[in-house]
Order: sequence, then C-alpha cells, then structure tokens
Amino acid sequence: MATLTALRSSRALAIGTCVRILACPIIMGLLIGHDYTSGTVVFLIAAATDWFDGRLARRWDVVTKLGSFLDTTADKLLVASAMLALVAVHRASPWVALVIVGREFTILGLRAAVAAGGSQFETSMFGKWKATVQFVAIALAMVRPDVTFAGAYLDQWALAVAAVITAWSGADYLIRSADALKS
Repeated sequence: MATLTALRSSRALAIGTCVRILACPIIMGLLIGHDYTSGTVVFLIAAATDWFDGRLARRWDVVTKLGSFLDTTADKLLVASAMLALVAVHRASPWVALVIVGREFTILGLRAAVAAGGSQFETSMFGKWKATVQFVAIALAMVRPDVTFAGAYLDQWALAVAAVITAWSGADYLIRSADALKS
C-alpha cells in the first residue's frame, strides 16, 4: 500500500515537471506573438508548479534522484525559454540573458558532474530564492509595467538584480562543490 501511494505521489509530481517543460514553447510562442498577458499567465502557472512540486515532494517524502534532476532541468528550461523570448521581443538584454541562462546550464552540468563522482548535490536556500527572484523578474518583463527609475523600466532593474543574484548563487554552488569536483 505504501509503495502504491509513493507511486501515485511521484506521478503527481511528474505532472508539474511536465507542465513546466510543455509550457516552454507555448510561452515562447505567446511572447513572440506579442500576447504578453497570456504568456505571463502561462509562465506564472508553470512557475507555480515548481513550488507545489517541491512542497509536495518533501511532504510526501518522495524525493528521487531522477525526480530532482528532471525538476531542476524543467526549471532551467522554463527560465531559458522565457529569457530567449524576452530577448527576441526586446524586453530583456542579451547580456542579462547570457548571465542567467549561462548560470543555469553551468549548474546543470555541475550537478551532473557531482552526481557522477558519487556525491549528492543539494539545492541551497539561496538557489531557491534565486529561482523566485528570476520568476518575478521574468513575469515583470512580460507585463512591463509603465514604471521607470533612472531611465529604465522596473522590469529591467528586476532582471538586472536577478542576474546578479543568479551569478552569485552560481558562484556559491561552484565553491560549495569544489571538493566533490576534485574527487
């Protein structure tokens, strides 16, 4: 009975991961088609599945290596696809996108390298905050409120802050994983 419950729980969590992955081309299409409101709604629903997945996985104690890998990969695909679409419609700087997307895939590779060495790659609270800041900044860039400071839109400032936090979080992971990488 416990095995059946765990199987059902892991399937429920997989649905959230699949939603994030399947939402990526939809979000890109909506943004490139200049339907920013719909793109934002789909993005926020997809981003919310990340929070629910994590919370439910811990509550149901159904955390697996494959699930953790797929969950983080889905998050990175969601962020990368949104950033690429925002660059395409001139709502995000290519430099900010490079920092954010570059960090995401660097950490994905780091996670794989650490796991290949037999160590476990733990997600830090800093990494979770980074994801939240990214999600908020990306959503702001999608809706682009007519609020400016020092000649830049609020969302541009938010994306710059997200890029700094993203880079800082990436450096933190690299430093914390240095010993695992040496072995």
